[in-house]
Amino acid sequence: MSILYRLRHRVVRASGSSWPQASKPSGFAMAKFSSSCVPKSRYWCWSLNRQLQSRRLYCKTIHCLQGQELPPVMTHTIKLLVVEDSVMTTKIIRHLCLKTGGIDARYASSRAEAISILDSEQDEFFAALVDLNLPDAPDGEVVELCLSRKIPTIVLTGSFSEERRERLLATGIVDYVIKEGRYSYNYALRLVKRLKANEGIKVMIADDSKTARHYLRDLLKRHRYEVVEAENGAEAIRQLMAHTDTRILIADYNMPQIDGFQLTQLLRDKYEKTDLVILGLSGEGQSSLSAKFIKNGANDFLRKPFNQEEFYCRMMNCVETLELVEQLRDSLRRDSATGLWNANHFRELATELLETNEAAEHVKPISIAVFEIDDFDKINADYGRDAADRVLRTVGEIVGEALSRFYACRQMGPTFAAALPGIDAARCVTLFDGIIARVNNHDIEIDGHKLNVALSGGVSDATGLSLDKHLEQAERRLQNARTEGGNYMTAG
Repeated sequence: MSILYRLRHRVVRASGSSWPQASKPSGFAMAKFSSSCVPKSRYWCWSLNRQLQSRRLYCKTIHCLQGQELPPVMTHTIKLLVVEDSVMTTKIIRHLCLKTGGIDARYASSRAEAISILDSEQDEFFAALVDLNLPDAPDGEVVELCLSRKIPTIVLTGSFSEERRERLLATGIVDYVIKEGRYSYNYALRLVKRLKANEGIKVMIADDSKTARHYLRDLLKRHRYEVVEAENGAEAIRQLMAHTDTRILIADYNMPQIDGFQLTQLLRDKYEKTDLVILGLSGEGQSSLSAKFIKNGANDFLRKPFNQEEFYCRMMNCVETLELVEQLRDSLRRDSATGLWNANHFRELATELLETNEAAEHVKPISIAVFEIDDFDKINADYGRDAADRVLRTVGEIVGEALSRFYACRQMGPTFAAALPGIDAARCVTLFDGIIARVNNHDIEIDGHKLNVALSGGVSDATGLSLDKHLEQAERRLQNARTEGGNYMTAG
């Protein structure tokens, strides 16, 4: 019996609820669930072997085919308030902020100065890094000030005691950092950036104890995670079906219907450890339980009651491991010369895009473009390989920025391809006219000379064609453009 049907029988038997009706899946299955389960016109995936990238691609594809513009990828600057009376410490933090980048810091040396900055700044501060003892606030009054303004606060302190630690954590601060050296300040700024990154990470808590769920939720919210709750293993499965972008599951061992250990076994048949992190929890006294959890698929295990700081450290390690795996996956899918997708990954993306569109109730236009740098061989011969690589990198940056919500790749040599869902050939040509103009007007510095390059391309948007047929048609039109002088995109 397949894992999907095992899950179905376990959930239905445990909860007494009905399972969404769909035909028995084979491989990657998409079922339109009944209106009692999800809102109409929403589609959910519950696949046997499809991993995180495919789920994200499906969501992005649906947005594109519905004509909804995806927001461009943006790098956000973090606005940070630093309150520190030590000139040397402030100097170190200022240097590290400039070195790491992405942090716009405001500096105060006293409580009065901090109040002035908070009152005068129009934009809210994302976080605060504050010294516990200041001349005009010797008992942590600045910490209370920042918390009263609902600013996530990281405390800097020169000394440590258990009593102070407990008192600080009870106030609701993010963390405290003992000023022991340069690494302490590095850790504090790393934690600030971690808070920003956590805003896009969804964590599910599966625990039958409402008190335990609320405690965990408060800890996670303090570190800016997005939180979903489930009161048992059966509900956790249903919630995972609805929240397919969940990255971490915190599962208690003792739960009715499906316990945490059984839930881990069931989910590991579907999700790899690098797609869904499972953190087991238990208050049981069995010393072998942690090994049992980990051997059967959990990424980590914590025994209750646990230390807040240990919980946060485990969470940070889990998240950073996920991100490292994502970076590795991304690097394997990228073209090293341009930073665009490589040809193999583009083929996977574009093929699935076309197939999803063909299966949709209302077929939307999809343009497949093939374009290349004119006279690239001459550039390589006249200026050398390093110059040719610089041209590729420059064109790749311009194309990547202009087509950030679509799919673009470098195929081979100076040839590129792109898939543009929701865009017909005429709109595609107009879009590429702008890209070509930007490439033409961009000066590429080579050995003291300014080099300007040109692009030529062709577009195919016929319905019912395979990716190979689209590429062939676009390449023929590319050759037509080159025959007629180049430096333009054609759809005919």
